[in-house]
Amino acid sequence: MMNSLKIRQDFPILATKVNDEPLIYLDNAATTQKPQQVIDVIEHYYETMNANVYRSPHTLSYMATEAYEGVRQRAADYLGAQSVEEIVFTKGTTHSLNLVAQGYAQSILQPGDQIGLTITEHHANLVPWQQVAKRTGAELVFLPVDPVTGQIELEQAMERITDKMRILTVSHVSNVLGVTQPIQQLAERIHQVGGVIVVDGAQAAAYHPLDVTELDVDFYALSGHKMCGPTGIGILYGKKSLLHQTQPIEFGGEMINQVGLYEANWKPAPYCFEAGTPNIAGVIGLGAAMDYLDSMGRPQIYQHVQSLTDWTIQALSKIEGVTIYGPHTPGEHAGVISFNIDQIHPHDVATAMDQLGIAIRAGHHCCQPLMRHLEVPATARASFFAYNTQSEAEQFVKAVQLTKEYFNHELK
Repeated sequence: MMNSLKIRQDFPILATKVNDEPLIYLDNAATTQKPQQVIDVIEHYYETMNANVYRSPHTLSYMATEAYEGVRQRAADYLGAQSVEEIVFTKGTTHSLNLVAQGYAQSILQPGDQIGLTITEHHANLVPWQQVAKRTGAELVFLPVDPVTGQIELEQAMERITDKMRILTVSHVSNVLGVTQPIQQLAERIHQVGGVIVVDGAQAAAYHPLDVTELDVDFYALSGHKMCGPTGIGILYGKKSLLHQTQPIEFGGEMINQVGLYEANWKPAPYCFEAGTPNIAGVIGLGAAMDYLDSMGRPQIYQHVQSLTDWTIQALSKIEGVTIYGPHTPGEHAGVISFNIDQIHPHDVATAMDQLGIAIRAGHHCCQPLMRHLEVPATARASFFAYNTQSEAEQFVKAVQLTKEYFNHELK
């Protein structure tokens, strides 16, 4: 059983107060907090080995390069990749997905080809594909999902995935509904028809069971800041054969092989995708974050988050006037709870929560098409992580009840 109280001691920010109340941080789907171990590693880099990687034949540069490339191997191990050549450092999930859309898909798609998605996608996994479709003449095809849970209707989806579908791009876990999609089955089907699967793993990478080789995905994108790492750093996993077919979308120093006055050529993947001075401190911090997550045990984090989520959904379901979006079955709602209270705008709910020291999100969560499908302008959203406790879940549910009672009184 996970000792959340002990884990909390690693996160300095959790000792702060908000509006004179102890902070209860339930906005982990937006970003997780950072443990002291990650903060210390970044500080150590700047204090002892701050230098540019690759470029200089001096000791500090060698040290920085060794640390930087060490994280590439760490990331390959973390994701279950077969080679460090399959790991590209990016700015985050959005950057990674744009790299696949513009660098790979745009060069292989033809008019009449199809790009498969779902209505549950984050804008970062929708808008890049809209742009590629416009530029190539490809068609966006939305796979059927359960209208309540957002789960892909697998039997119908299998029929929609034909040899016209060259790209299938889906979120591993929905940032609104918390539903986990059947990635392995989808990968098997799209490969049967000669297509490629791209996975937005932003909500899954911190603790969800994950092995890209076992899942047989072609591309997998994630963000460091959602897994206890720094902001501004992410990873794109890509099968080696596909990365070699992918074109760089950013150009400049270090990614080049030779440059003439009118032409240039690049280094092989993954280095051709990392133009300019990279986010060295971010990469090193991300390495420490992966170490930290594995020291806790990702399966243990998953079980803990799932337990808090299941309990909270059951408790919220007993409050009249509260609507919960996504799966209600225990074990099917991964760490993210989107909800609304009748007659109260989600932003008012989040503001009231903040007055009680509880940090949640409110808005469309970068999923406007999904909001229209749910027939709401926005939702409030709470999301758990390893450092959240049962007591915090209980205080959150009490705060929802108090918020409802306060606004209902004001409306009378």
